[in-house]
Amino acid sequence: MAKTIDHAFTAKTLTSAATDPTYAGTLSFMRRKYTKQVKGTDAVVWGIPFDAATSNRPGARFGPQAIRRASAIFDNDPQYPFGRDLFAEMAVVDYGDCLLDYGNHWKTPSAIEKEATKLLSATDFLLTLGGDHFITWPLLKAHAAKHGPLAMVQFDAHQDTWFDDGKRIDHGSFVGRAVRDGIIDPAKSIQVGIRTHAPDDCGVRIVYGHEVEDMSAAAIAETIIEHTQGAPAYLTFDIDCLDPAFAPGTGTPVAGGPSSSKILSVLQRLQALDIRGADVVEVAPAYDHADITAIAGATVAMYMLGLRAEALAKRR
Repeated sequence: MAKTIDHAFTAKTLTSAATDPTYAGTLSFMRRKYTKQVKGTDAVVWGIPFDAATSNRPGARFGPQAIRRASAIFDNDPQYPFGRDLFAEMAVVDYGDCLLDYGNHWKTPSAIEKEATKLLSATDFLLTLGGDHFITWPLLKAHAAKHGPLAMVQFDAHQDTWFDDGKRIDHGSFVGRAVRDGIIDPAKSIQVGIRTHAPDDCGVRIVYGHEVEDMSAAAIAETIIEHTQGAPAYLTFDIDCLDPAFAPGTGTPVAGGPSSSKILSVLQRLQALDIRGADVVEVAPAYDHADITAIAGATVAMYMLGLRAEALAKRR
């Protein structure tokens, strides 16, 4: 195969491997083709650079850029632990970012939901790079409109169930809102890694940080799969689920969390989960060191595509 560079622009097919050096070339997510043409794809990667809903340190608006940059380390060898070229048979594009008006944040939820709805009309799987965790609210709405009420699988240090009036732009209340509005089914939803308390759990199953510490990765994965009961699932991963030692670049770090190794091992075991959409949020590179958090976020996102590739392989 003749080598090229800037695969994000020069790719001739959506399933072709990139040959860019890891240190050069256009930085789309995992070198996927940048395009607004998504019809017929198996998955679309999309960035939402928004962090006006943060309650502590801002900066997650730079998360999509950081995750894309870190993803260059995945140089199209067979990806560990899946043992396959994820894109040999799975057509994936990078759609770029959502355009938001920084001066009119009240327009943000509808702008995200509208564009997500458009993307989901043309593809069956949307992987979103955040951005703070508020973006999951309009994403859940768009996915539920297509798939019905969802089983939410949330990796996070926070419950995000604080009450709001349904109008707030707040990254700490989207779960409670989604339960109240019937967007997610609390009886089939689960939160993993929680290390804070909110006034209400909204009926969502919680696996606390100390429980994660005591459980094996296999046991955590089994708990998730059993609790979701085979329902269509949405996977949302707040990078602060990880201990700050493994993800310092985030807005609201909480000590006492799991390692990236353990949680990646959990993700790898979720093949039985019926994942309809996913996101990685709260990567804030201004607080990062040597791209530790960005690499973790990019790896989580790669695992999500790996699970998608395995699900498609079983169907074909």
